[in-house]
Amino acid sequence: MATLICDCNRTMPLDPQALGRALDEKLTLHSTLCRREAAAFQQAIRSGEEVVVACTQEKRLFGELGRETEGAVSPVRFVNIRETGGWSRDAKAAGPKIAALLAAARLPEPDPVPTVGYDSSAARLLVIGPLEQAERFAALAGEGLRPTLLSTGGSGSQERRWPVLAGRIDSLRGWLGAFQLAWTQDNPIDLDLCTRCNACIAACPESAIGLDYQVDLQACRSHRECVKVCQAAGAIDFGREPQSHTDAFDLVLDLREQPGFLQHAPPQGYFHLPPAKAAGAAALDTLLRLRDLVGEFDKPRFVAYKQKLCAHSRNGRTGCTACVDVCSAEAIGSDRTHQQVKVNFHLCVGCGACTTVCPTGALTYAYPRPEDQGAKIRTLLSAYEKAGGRAPILLLHSQERGRELVEELGRAAGVGAAAGVPANVIPVPLWHAASTGIELWLAAVAQGAAHVAVLATGEEAPQYLEALQQQMQVAQAMLEGLGYAGSHLSLVQSRNPTDLDQDLQLLARRTGAVPQQRARFAAAADKRVTLDLAIDHLIEQAPAQPEAIVLPAGAPIGAVAVDADKCTLCMSCVGACPSSALLDNPQQPQLRFIEKNCVQCGLCAGTCPEKAIVLQPRLLASPERKQPRVLNEAQPYACIRCGKPFGTGKAIESMLARLAGHSMFQGAALERLKMCGDCRVIDLYSATDEVKITDV
Repeated sequence: MATLICDCNRTMPLDPQALGRALDEKLTLHSTLCRREAAAFQQAIRSGEEVVVACTQEKRLFGELGRETEGAVSPVRFVNIRETGGWSRDAKAAGPKIAALLAAARLPEPDPVPTVGYDSSAARLLVIGPLEQAERFAALAGEGLRPTLLSTGGSGSQERRWPVLAGRIDSLRGWLGAFQLAWTQDNPIDLDLCTRCNACIAACPESAIGLDYQVDLQACRSHRECVKVCQAAGAIDFGREPQSHTDAFDLVLDLREQPGFLQHAPPQGYFHLPPAKAAGAAALDTLLRLRDLVGEFDKPRFVAYKQKLCAHSRNGRTGCTACVDVCSAEAIGSDRTHQQVKVNFHLCVGCGACTTVCPTGALTYAYPRPEDQGAKIRTLLSAYEKAGGRAPILLLHSQERGRELVEELGRAAGVGAAAGVPANVIPVPLWHAASTGIELWLAAVAQGAAHVAVLATGEEAPQYLEALQQQMQVAQAMLEGLGYAGSHLSLVQSRNPTDLDQDLQLLARRTGAVPQQRARFAAAADKRVTLDLAIDHLIEQAPAQPEAIVLPAGAPIGAVAVDADKCTLCMSCVGACPSSALLDNPQQPQLRFIEKNCVQCGLCAGTCPEKAIVLQPRLLASPERKQPRVLNEAQPYACIRCGKPFGTGKAIESMLARLAGHSMFQGAALERLKMCGDCRVIDLYSATDEVKITDV
């Protein structure tokens, strides 16, 4: 692989020898790679090996140059080393960070994943709002769209240029290419029959009919003059029953004050443009986006779901609802009948917050996969350390607004208007800032990250920020309990480059202690495996060795406390446990527990008929965390007829106490409950005082 670096007309202090040593590659420093030295790029892309270009500004230019270069066969990747480090107040110390960014750019691309398809090629656009505004936007939409207007009042033009609907919206559901509008036509005027002759408007003494050609039933006094003048067309009928309709659309433009979808992330293809934004840049941007969304599209299926790992429900009881609660697109719903959650991949926007809060790993991020994201973080940290860097800080940010903020800050630093990204802060772009969680953060600390910060720019749903803060509190409690001094995790909330500049200068000094021996494990596809590897390494290298660390509520690890006086060893909790943390013993009545498997979903506590189980979020730092231990045990109860053990004394006594007053369990019938299954049948058929079906 060839790496091309450029100091952008000598505005960055790059050291090609030091960078080359970190990358195990001989590097040549260019100053005008996109201009006078473009021949070096052309020569590199003829080699057949992959090429990394340390410039994103001229990506389009390099693409055109590649297409015009004869014999160009090399795949090309681009990485930004300028705004992320080369343009900053301490750019001279940013060499290790630049080496890390270049090393990460050399990693292979993630494997492709299944896609989700959208088809909006029919270009059916529904415009909801006051008629005059709806008509204006329909006209601006141009020839590429087929508008239908749903009037909410106002005054329309005389010419009927587009289909117009009017009535009560019952529901609006769906996504790009598959919106379903259910509405009820409940006005006396049928717009399909109306000729817009305006005779009804002139005839109405209360002015209850406007240029939207609908009767204001609040103002109408039932003179019915409008009906008389409309006899030829027959469009007005006050006795007409409301009629329900369903129509399909590909795109929706909603001009009402209140949106039709209340979730933070509405479906793709739906645009809300309230009256305050109906003119100006926002309106123009919306129209351009509407036009761009006509056609056939695919997007990655961002998450993968494994039902057998899911702790959502068991036996009709609801346990974990973390993914359902956090999803800002309302793309995840409960399906207790099948003991699972259901993901609507057409509504999913790929934020990954569901995978972040999932305690079991039943939901995992698929593009990139956890092992790909983990490999990137490990590469960044190892290359940074190899290049001589100290106390690295990872800044995880979204690849849209987060990237824009970082680049705007770098540009300001390039002209001396800001300090820029500090030398030890490594920006890491993600599809969404909420797509990583506690397992990758702790793995990063185990691999040498002195701090992990997540940048929130205001585009995130409020529940995402709550989830990130909760997970950070849990991780920080673990690290502090193990004796790792300092601050290791933070949520940076910056809305503009000025705020980000100030926040990053403070962040650069907020570093925490890391293990003396860096972890070298690779992140696994299984979330719990990565979490266990990180915890094991942190415990092994910990400055302190506590027996247990109390964690905040909501932690994905912990223990359960069983009240032995209440527990009857019915084992319903064992059947409900989705992670095999609770186990029975086939040899004797015994409830066992493996703490490292517990995800604190609460299904055991909700299932227990005796209410004998309480969750205890904590980290057990001793090896017993991985070993089964006995929570409760009892002597087996022996059948009073044959002596065979078939239950526990407490369970049998509890059953006898509950059924003693029942009319069906008196005398011999009550004694029969003390027998095993075989003996009950024998006793029942051998009893002389029992009425049998053959005797009837």
